[in-house]
Order: sequence, then C-alpha cells, then structure tokens
Amino acid sequence: MAAPKKGRRPTGAQGRPGRALAIILIAMVALTAGMFVSDQTTPRLGIDLAGGTSITLKAKSEPGKPDAINETNMNTAVGIIERRVNGLGVSEAEVQTQGRDHIIVNIPKGMNEKQAREQVGTTAQLYFRPVIAFADGAPAAPEGSPSPSPSASGSGAPKADGNKSSPSATPSSSATSQGRALSEALKAPNAPTPSPSASESKKADDTKAPSPSASAPPTGDEAAAADLQARFATLDCTDEAQRAAVGQGVKPTEPALACGQRGEAWGKWVLGPAAVEGKDIKSAKGVIDPQSGQWIVTMDFNDKGSDAFAKVTGELSAKQPPQNQFAIVLDGDVVSDPSVSSAIMGGNAQISGGFTQQSAQDLGNMLSYGALPLSFSEDSVTTVTAALGGEQLRAGLIAGAIGMLLVVIYLLVYYRGLAFIAIISLLVSAVLTYTIMSLLGKGIGFALNLPAVCGAIVAIGITADSFIVYFERIRDEIREGRTLRPAVERAWPRARRTILVSDFVSFLAAAVLFIVTVGKVQGFAFTLGLTTLLDVVVVFLFTKPVMTLLARTKFFSSGHPWSGLDPKRLGAKPPLRRSRRTGPAPAPVDAKEA
Repeated sequence: MAAPKKGRRPTGAQGRPGRALAIILIAMVALTAGMFVSDQTTPRLGIDLAGGTSITLKAKSEPGKPDAINETNMNTAVGIIERRVNGLGVSEAEVQTQGRDHIIVNIPKGMNEKQAREQVGTTAQLYFRPVIAFADGAPAAPEGSPSPSPSASGSGAPKADGNKSSPSATPSSSATSQGRALSEALKAPNAPTPSPSASESKKADDTKAPSPSASAPPTGDEAAAADLQARFATLDCTDEAQRAAVGQGVKPTEPALACGQRGEAWGKWVLGPAAVEGKDIKSAKGVIDPQSGQWIVTMDFNDKGSDAFAKVTGELSAKQPPQNQFAIVLDGDVVSDPSVSSAIMGGNAQISGGFTQQSAQDLGNMLSYGALPLSFSEDSVTTVTAALGGEQLRAGLIAGAIGMLLVVIYLLVYYRGLAFIAIISLLVSAVLTYTIMSLLGKGIGFALNLPAVCGAIVAIGITADSFIVYFERIRDEIREGRTLRPAVERAWPRARRTILVSDFVSFLAAAVLFIVTVGKVQGFAFTLGLTTLLDVVVVFLFTKPVMTLLARTKFFSSGHPWSGLDPKRLGAKPPLRRSRRTGPAPAPVDAKEA
C-alpha cells in the first residue's frame, strides 16, 4: 500500500482566511468603540489647522555671564521647553529658536493652553532653598489658619504629617527670631556665632549707661539682615508687579525673598542660599502612593545632588517650623515647601501631602524639566486663528479625494473585478488610520497638522502599491498556465517578500525623518510611519484572506472577462499535461525493413 503523499499544509491567512478576517474585524470594532467611549470621535488638529497660542520668549542676560546667550544654550533650552510642554500630554507643540535670543512656542488649540503657558513661562533655574521665615502674602493680611504644607521623606521612610500647618509670621516667628535667623543666614560659613557674655547680660543697677552691644554699630551682615527683613515685611505677593520683581538679580549663593501660591492664597518666604540645583535631579514624577492611596512626587538625584540633599535635610530636620522646610523655587516662585523630619539619604525622596493628580504631575514635570541654562521673559503672546487653517484643511482633503479617485479609476480600468478587493482594503486602512489617530489625540496628545495630512495622502499610493504587487504576481502565475487557486497561494510568498521590503524602506525613512526633525515635519513622518505599518496589517490580515476566499468563487476562478484574471486576455500558456504510458516503449523501426 502506497504511503499518503505529504505536502506543506497552508498556515495563517492561507489555511484559515476566516480567522485573519475575524482578527482585523475585532480590532476595527474595538478601536471604533474606544473612540466613542473616550469621546474622541475626531482627530485633534494642529495649530495650523485649528489655531492656538503662540508664545515668544526672550533670553535674559545673567549677571556675571555676558556670554551665556549662545547657540548651544539656546538649543538646550529649546529641547527642555519642548519636553516640558509635551510632558503635559506627540502634542505637535512647536518650539524653535528665532534669531539670537528668542524662542517661539506654538501651542495648538485643544491642549490646556493656560497650563502649558504657565509651564513655558516658568523657565528660570530651579533651586532647593532652606526656609528661614514665612508669612501671608499681603503685608497686613489678617491672621488665619494656614493651608497644608507638603512634607518630604526618603524613599521607603516614614513620611511626616502631610497636613502639618506651615506657621505664619505672627504666632510662631517673632520679628526678633526672624531677624536672628536672617543674621545667621547672612554670616560667613566659618564665622563664629556671637553669644552674650555674663557681664553683658547682667543689668547695671547703679548706672544708666547702655551696654556695649547696644551701642556698637551694626555689622555688614546685620545691616543686610535688617534690610532683608524690612523688604520682607513690606513685600506684597498679591501684587503681580512685586511678584515679578522679587527674584530679579538674586544669586543662588545669597538669601532671597520669594512668593508662592498656597491654594487660593499667596504667601511669602525668606529663603537661605540654594542648597541643591535643579540640574542635579535625574528624574521626578507624580505617582500614587500604594500605601496611602494619595498622590505624591518622587525624586531621584544624581551623586552630587544626593550628597547635597542629604546634608541640607539633615540640618533642617533639627530645626523648628518653618525652618525645618525647604522651598522648591522656580523663577522666583515657590512651587512647594515640604518639611523634613530626618536626613534623606540615598538620593531618593518623596514629597507628600495635599497633592491632587494634576498638581503632583505638574510639580514632577517642573522638577524633571525645570533646569534651564538661561532665564527667559515672556515677550509676547498671540492667538492664532483657524481661518487659514480651515482653508488649508479643505484643500488637503480635496487633494486627498482627487488622489483616491484617480487610484480607484486606475484600478477599475486595469484590474476590473480585482479593483473591488483593493477598494475595500483601502477603506479598511482608512478606518484603522482614522480611529487610531483619533485615539492618539487623547492618548499621547497627537495633533493632525497639514504635513500630517500630506503624509496620509502619500500613504494612499503606498497602500495601493502593495495590492498591485500581489495582483501582478497572481497574474504572472496565471500566464504560466496555472488556475486561480494555486496561483493565489504560489504568488503570495514572493509578493509578501516584496511588500515587506518596500514597506520597511518607507518606515525606515519615516523613522529617520521623525528623529532628526522637529515641529510640523514630525507630523508628516509620524503619519507616514503609522500608515506604512497599517499597510502591512491590512495586506496580511485582510487583502490576502479575501483573495483566498474569492478565488473559490466561480466569477474569479473561471476567469470571467470582468474579473481581471481572464487567461486569454493575459496571454496565458496552455496548461502543461503529462501523457501516461502503461507499457514499455516500442522498438525503433528500421526504414529499410519497412
């Protein structure tokens, strides 16, 4: 008995076309449902199509750094500002230099423009400064209950009470104690701390002469402390002009005044010299504490920052409020002032207490991307209307429709019945592209700009090219004399290889373009790369399975003249047939004998 003939069993879309079609159908339904559930039924539009806000920042000369405004520092600032803006939620926000000392930031409509503007406008160096004194923002503000102050702790260490009150100047810090603290902060690091002697503290009952300490003229440190205390007393942080000027020209090595907002109220601080710089933070982010379920901000320092942070937190933990707190200062604004109860070692820290999700993520974003090599001022803010963008969008859509129509006409004229498969495949690709772009608008902040629309139009030709490659391979097999069903399966391996190589080259070009460019060109590259990947998905999971199923129908398998697979029209060779021989071949006959 002869053994059964073994052959290669079709796999995947060849053997089970229904399974492949079910996968892509489920994916389309899931993406469409997700689009409606997330209430994101249309793609977000970029600033050139929907309008938005354009912010112009001007670099300021730093005291003692006349050459700080240079190309290197400007490019560094552009990268940091771009990451900060995009950290809010690709957002297609454009950040680029203009001239020698200006940076232009374009924020598309649909982002949280107010929040983004605050993040962009707050572009000075980031510092951690110890708190010397705190008071209400207004000079004569009525006494009231202070708002909660966050606390800082080492990673894994017990946290201080997050609802601990930050004391105001009146009940917990008298003018005398503040003045003494200011004097101590202004002294040289190695200067001895003066203490009253017994003779100076003893009262002279029989004389009315003042003590030597009372009659001695104030030292330079004492005069500077008195001046700082006087400016602190008159500082009004509710006044925008005073808030803008409070941190101007202050060096990191000097004590400073600062303003900040606690909830709805303003506060003011006297701060010591900077203990840690923002550039010493490796990473920071807002997360949920798994133990308490509250939002916290985690920070990781580099080696230099870890040592400096451990030193300052160790010194602050031994002091009384508010001098056991450190202020995180950005552009003269106190964004947080957590208290510490022990030295924080290891370079990992947490800030907890009173955070919402938004405030924790905003603070983490500032800490991660806050350290800039330059200071900037907001030069101008303009609103970009969408009138011109609407006309450009309509022109782009018309161009896309014309391109699609020309492709369909070509397919119908040249491929006839096969054009039906190509058109349905193009529609499937369009549905996947539209739903994914809509979801990415809310997921990663992707905004569709005019170059991105151009990328989608170019993708029509790339996708149609994949169908043409497969159809031509099938027609070549039919020209060789094969029937349709074996022609479909034999043509697929060679067509698949060509399609993958072609799409790989397109995707590689899109990836390189996305990496080396910025702004709107990235939108073109992103869309081109996305549609190229979707082309592979559609060809493998839809076009090939549908072709396998239609090859079993009489219209296509019989080579109907309108199917596009008519053997006569294609000039097919007659099928090869082998003649069967049952006996031995006859002996040759000699011509002479015949």
